[in-house]
Amino acid sequence: MSKVINSLEEAIKKCELKDGMTVSFHHHLRNGDFVLNKVMKTIDEMGYKDIKIAPSSIFPIHEPLIDLMKRKVVTGVTANYMRGPVAEAISEGIMDEPAIFHSHGGRPRAIENGEIKIDVAFIAAPTCDKEGNMNGVDGPAACGSLGYTYVDAQYANKVVAVTDNLVDYPASPISIDETHVDYVVEIDSIGDPNGIVSGSTQITRDPVGLSIARYASKVIEHSGLLKNGLSFQTGAGGASLATAYYLKSLLKEKNIKGSFCMGGITGYMVNLLEEGLFEKLMDVQCFDIEAVKSLKRNPNHQEISASHYANPDSKSSVIKNLDIVILGATEIDTNFNVNVHTDSNGYIMGGSGGHSDTAAESKLCMIVAPLFRARLPIVVDRVHTITTPGSTVDVLVTERGIAVNPKRQDLKDKLKTAGLPIVEIEELKAMGEKIAGKAKKAETEDKIVARVIYRDGKELDVIRQVKS
Repeated sequence: MSKVINSLEEAIKKCELKDGMTVSFHHHLRNGDFVLNKVMKTIDEMGYKDIKIAPSSIFPIHEPLIDLMKRKVVTGVTANYMRGPVAEAISEGIMDEPAIFHSHGGRPRAIENGEIKIDVAFIAAPTCDKEGNMNGVDGPAACGSLGYTYVDAQYANKVVAVTDNLVDYPASPISIDETHVDYVVEIDSIGDPNGIVSGSTQITRDPVGLSIARYASKVIEHSGLLKNGLSFQTGAGGASLATAYYLKSLLKEKNIKGSFCMGGITGYMVNLLEEGLFEKLMDVQCFDIEAVKSLKRNPNHQEISASHYANPDSKSSVIKNLDIVILGATEIDTNFNVNVHTDSNGYIMGGSGGHSDTAAESKLCMIVAPLFRARLPIVVDRVHTITTPGSTVDVLVTERGIAVNPKRQDLKDKLKTAGLPIVEIEELKAMGEKIAGKAKKAETEDKIVARVIYRDGKELDVIRQVKS
């Protein structure tokens, strides 16, 4: 029997979807994803109710979910990250049950051990053949790595590949193979690849950001980790890329070659690989089109699954070999706890992603952030939401000084000896409040709208409904 089905409706029928079941999606097309909306529209039109969704992340393009939540078509959400209208609606209490946040490593752990049971996984496949062999590097909606959906394909009861580029058998290369796929549906478009771009993807020109990046590179230089075989992860923000730029100069100056870069891969990381400054890229998610092209052409650019990336229960994962990670923060408190889930008003505007995973496993976890943002100090007494525990954070770098976690006296001594501007985190808090005033605490109701689950499966914090 052919796996190729004529419509999403027919595929849903064949998967025997029922009210109360859980469906999943991946987010590699990010704000260019069309599949989640198309599938959920079809599910709604077919009359289903009480559906739980488990997308790896939710973006502004998924705003149609709000109406489905209002009408109880969607009654549960599990995700690693969310921003935009859906996140705002959840913050305002649209659902009866709290949304569940996992980390990028915590999600595959929870799926593999049965905490998250997926009844039907709908996989947006940029290229797919009639048996379900698929990849993300070819086709009009090529998005690169499909790392976050490997676990869905392996553990869901039913798997539907949704593609707009059905090719002759066998597809090549193959990321997810036919042994996991039940049905294949061809639609007009699975998404807009331009929507995958994340962060600025450009090195900041802001003097504050450049100052932070210079300090961060000095921390790396004097940490004792700047040597052959260095492994490194950073994000796609301007200050993070600027830190990578200064690191690039250090590697060249000292004739050092790193082992691998990882994280959300950008064209800038591709450049580090192609210039021979790192031997490999380990890629669970592409953040721009240059990264997609590199994954297709370069065998040293390796696609990996989310479980391989950061699952704390796996026999090993890439981040266990990670030396340095550069991370951001919405706010950080005097105990070095970091928040990237909620904004200053208590609204959901992000999620852990790999934040808490890499902080826990890397040898050096560095938070880079301006002392104040939008006229609000970044260092507070207690963060609104704990995303990453302070026990896993080593250093905070701002334009006004560098604060080292007291548990890292060894690092503090090295940086002091190097003449870097080391201050206590309480001093940074006082500086920020002197300039911008003391941050007001976000007002919330009693209702819990989301639960933050740490990578090991334990509840780390809760998010309460914003006060209307």
